[in-house]
Amino acid sequence: ITSIHADLVQALDLAITRLDAEIATLIAETAELARDLRTLRTIKGFGKTNAPAILALMPELGTLDRKQAAALAGLAPHPRQSGACDAYRPTRGGRPNLKRALFMAALVAARHNPDIRPFYERLRQNGKKPIVATIAVMRKLIVIANAKIRDARPKLPNQQVS
Repeated sequence: ITSIHADLVQALDLAITRLDAEIATLIAETAELARDLRTLRTIKGFGKTNAPAILALMPELGTLDRKQAAALAGLAPHPRQSGACDAYRPTRGGRPNLKRALFMAALVAARHNPDIRPFYERLRQNGKKPIVATIAVMRKLIVIANAKIRDARPKLPNQQVS
């Protein structure tokens, strides 16, 4: 049985290697994608695996405002209020695979990004649960990524910055 598993692992590793090469080729052939990927990789938390995934899962990056970016990623709070009752504001919706990729980026950023780490630690010191602080980091990362990609794109002479 272990030899069957070893063969399966080897086949999966080969498939992953081929897919990574295909992704790299597609990005290299498209100047805009290559520029956006380079821009995204300047943010600590976005690595060689999740940066292309985030670009593929959210091609609108760079064309949205921060609220739209957070909502598309499923990271915008949805208030639940009725009269005097003010319940918690859960995040919901969005693109599940994008949320997974952003979650991994947020875990890395909360630990290694010098701009994000103090934000995460401040939330934790204020009594937020780790998952709540991580979701806040996810939102901050997608907003930063959207702004950086937007600012890196060339502007037309009469184009307004959104």
